[in-house]
Amino acid sequence: MAGMTFEQLKIFLAVAQHLHFTRAAEELYITQPAVSAAIHNLEQEYGVKLFHRIGRHIEIAEAGKLLQVEAQKILDQVSLTERGLRELNNLQRGELKLGSSLTIGNYWLPSKISEFKSQYPGIQINCSLANTEEICMGTATGQFDLGLVEGDVKPALQSTLEYEIVGSDRLQIVVGQKHPWFEWGEIDLSQLTQTLWVMREPGSGTQQRFEEALQNWGINLSELDVILVFNSGEMTKAAIEEGVGAIGISELMVKKEIQLGTLRAIRVIDNREGKGAMPTAGYTYAEIVRPFFKLKHRQRFQTALSKVFEQMLISSTLDGSHQHVSKSVI
Repeated sequence: MAGMTFEQLKIFLAVAQHLHFTRAAEELYITQPAVSAAIHNLEQEYGVKLFHRIGRHIEIAEAGKLLQVEAQKILDQVSLTERGLRELNNLQRGELKLGSSLTIGNYWLPSKISEFKSQYPGIQINCSLANTEEICMGTATGQFDLGLVEGDVKPALQSTLEYEIVGSDRLQIVVGQKHPWFEWGEIDLSQLTQTLWVMREPGSGTQQRFEEALQNWGINLSELDVILVFNSGEMTKAAIEEGVGAIGISELMVKKEIQLGTLRAIRVIDNREGKGAMPTAGYTYAEIVRPFFKLKHRQRFQTALSKVFEQMLISSTLDGSHQHVSKSVI
């Protein structure tokens, strides 16, 4: 038996993706007869049918579905091995694939990437931004070497993903100039249900933490009058700058607007033990501190680049630059 070749697997996967021999040939820059021959040889070698020919169309057969899963694993592993070999030359070249939730990727991560690039200028860093749920899934499926999120890892992925805290920030209740709270500067917990709200979408780490804080304060999300839901922190911020609602948002995202005076962070008085009383110096303010998590797959091969970048993130946590991580999350 000659056995299957790496080239045959690449051709098979292209056909399985397009379900079309000619399109697969065009993608791989080879002839259509070469594609047909590779599939025919695999089927002959193992006595299976990989595709059903139905008129001018093809459908993937049961054996083809099995091979598709295993072939993709093989090609992914070969790709990682090639990257590892290239990186042996003192990390002078290579590629690091990061996945980051939006707040981290836009406001916290750029300085980390700049620091890493200053030490390893030949390294290419590709960073994809999405919400926490999507980054967790992408890290679990091998799309990213490392993931960075501010939300929780779902229980279904906790056995697949290893995660630890590498930073943190705070969520703040923020309003625009047209909101009555803008002049007050502080409110008590009971007043949170007495205004309109703009929220992030389900799956957002920001939204997860805000809902957890509400629950901890004894407030159900259904008690809030939510008028708009956006899949971007920038969109929620823009909405309240022009409107009358409030948002729970990262302090990193509104630092500039607060300095300019177009938005104001509102302090929330935790008066649960003295409900209805006037604010005094004895009251405490409710805070929402959320951790930033680094994710990696528990079993997938980790490249040298990934290990070095991971160690840099861990070191920045240990050097005291994120001291408020240790405080109560809510």
